[in-house]
Amino acid sequence: MLRFITLTFAALSLFAQDRIGTVQVRVSTERPDWRYEPGQPVRFRIVAVQDGHPLSGVTVSYRIGPEMMPPVIEQTATLPAEGLVVEGGTLNEPGFLRCIATVERNGRTYRGLATAALRPEAIQPTQQDPADFDAFWAAGKAALAKLPIDAKLTPLPEYGNAGADCFHLNLQNVGFGSASSRFYGILCEPKAPGKYPAVLAVPGAGVRPYRGMAAMAARGVITLQVGIHGIPVTMDQSVYDSLGAGALANYNTIALDSRDRYYYRRVYLGCVRANDYLTSHPKWDGAHLAVTGGSQGGALSIITAALDPRVKGLTAYFPALSDVTGYLQNRAGGWPHMFRATEGLQAHRSPEKIETSRYYDVVNFARRLKVPGFYSWGFNDEVCPPTSMYAAYNVITAPKKLLLALETGHNNVPEQVAEVDRWLEALVKGPASN
Repeated sequence: MLRFITLTFAALSLFAQDRIGTVQVRVSTERPDWRYEPGQPVRFRIVAVQDGHPLSGVTVSYRIGPEMMPPVIEQTATLPAEGLVVEGGTLNEPGFLRCIATVERNGRTYRGLATAALRPEAIQPTQQDPADFDAFWAAGKAALAKLPIDAKLTPLPEYGNAGADCFHLNLQNVGFGSASSRFYGILCEPKAPGKYPAVLAVPGAGVRPYRGMAAMAARGVITLQVGIHGIPVTMDQSVYDSLGAGALANYNTIALDSRDRYYYRRVYLGCVRANDYLTSHPKWDGAHLAVTGGSQGGALSIITAALDPRVKGLTAYFPALSDVTGYLQNRAGGWPHMFRATEGLQAHRSPEKIETSRYYDVVNFARRLKVPGFYSWGFNDEVCPPTSMYAAYNVITAPKKLLLALETGHNNVPEQVAEVDRWLEALVKGPASN
């Protein structure tokens, strides 16, 4: 009898095991292309699943409104297994309407979102174009040109591979006022003798070390991956963590009240200085130079290509620093969102800071692009809102291609990266252009 009870308990325990799983909240638009015309009603569908099966009877809270703005609709509802279709309203002008849905389960909050586009190709920038914009940057480049490159190379054999050698590169750059500073990066060059195209890789936001792009160099491209902070890029991660939490915290608004001292002046000109080095490299082919990056790096790609006529093309993922004044017109502005707050320590809405932003906004560099560019982003980006990116993209008159990964936020998917990389390598390895 005891044996029967034991076996029975064991059998029951097999069917009484605890179960846990990640809940996914999936939000989608009614239309598969996520596109509407201004004035057309937008509908969103919300589904929650666990282990691939729909959840029913759970409570969902959802907020709908223009991206990055206070919600116009806030509701709570019970979610049926087949999902919930909700009315999202509309916009009467080009822009993006976003639905964010959350579900509470197992003591956690799960979140999903979708962002409907309402004629994004018609979005126009809010940022003004200063009359002396070109003169300001011409003066900056002239000041840079007066400084010797003064390149210092330190071999990094552990960073290379069978086809590429790598070096820690240290260049002279402009600083604040009459002082100079240094600009650092990882140079990777093909080992085999010959002449090669060059690619400058510019970084996303943050403070970190870099490893270079040895794989691309082994395929026959001179690469230079730079940092922007005027510090070596091969130190221990703890050093960058300390700087990011200390001296370089909120670096993107340092001296924003002065166009001559703003943090990014040295950064933008430093990217030109990096090209000074690449175009003087003995293995450069004398014709092909491109720039690539994402987020802050996407911004720097556009900016560098606009400032430097030696650049023949660019790729840019979700470019930051685009139409940052959008918030002053009650719509989404670009990272770092310096004009979003109206009060408190993060508020920067002074006339001097707004004026400085005009000389550094990607929109005003995008207006001046003359070379082909490949751009890519998603509609769900909450770091670099699509409204801000379209505001810059729509003013580009140079040849351009946009690859959308609709559901992505501030990230890439492998298929997207492969497509952009193919375009970039075809550009730099193709026939020379004037």
